[in-house]
Parts: sequence; C-alpha cells; structure tokens
Amino acid sequence: MADELTFERAAVRIGRTMMVIGGLGTLAALVVRGWQWGGGFLLGAAISGLNFHWLRRLVAGLGGEGEPRNRSVVLGFRYLILGGGAYVIVRLSRISLAAVLAGVFVLTAAVFVEVIFEILYARK
Repeated sequence: MADELTFERAAVRIGRTMMVIGGLGTLAALVVRGWQWGGGFLLGAAISGLNFHWLRRLVAGLGGEGEPRNRSVVLGFRYLILGGGAYVIVRLSRISLAAVLAGVFVLTAAVFVEVIFEILYARK
C-alpha cells in the first residue's frame, strides 16, 4: 500500500512539474524565438504530456487496477498518430521541428526533477 501511495504522489508531482516546465518553456520560446518556436514547444510538451498519460495508464493496468485490455493495438496506434503528427509538422506547418523535439523532452526533464526531489527528501 505504501508503494502505491508513493508512486501516485510521484506521478502527481511529475505531472505538475511537466506543466510548469511546459509553460515556462513555451513562454521563453515565444519571447526569444517567436510564435513558431513557442507553438512548437507547446506542441512537443503536449505530446510529452499525452505520452505520460499513456504510460501511467499502462502502469496502472499492469498493477491490476483496471480491466485487462488488448494493449498492443493501442500501442500501435500511438506511434502511428505521433508519426503522422510529425510528418504534418515537417511538411505542412511553419512550426519549428526543433522546438517540437525540445518540447517532447519535457517528461524527461520532469523525471530528472523528481529524481532530485527524491534524493533530497528521501525518507530514512
């Protein structure tokens, strides 16, 4: 029970940290590089948030919290949707691909912040 509670608290902190990093990154990109970079970073951060949501559902399903479903079909569509979105960004949009890629790493940055938090405030 304590492990589940710890996981849920960490997941909530990671979600909040992602929102803060995504918002600050979008604002910084808008100010420094313009709307193409701000929009690109925001789109990348949204993709990162969607990926985090999917990962949380996957972990909850592995823990037996949800009804079992066929995950392989969902995983296939996930990458098809993300690949199609990347193609549209590259071919049809003026949004910066580099900014989208930077935004995709918002989840990674939030996990690093959570690791630092856990190291500093670990219970002994």
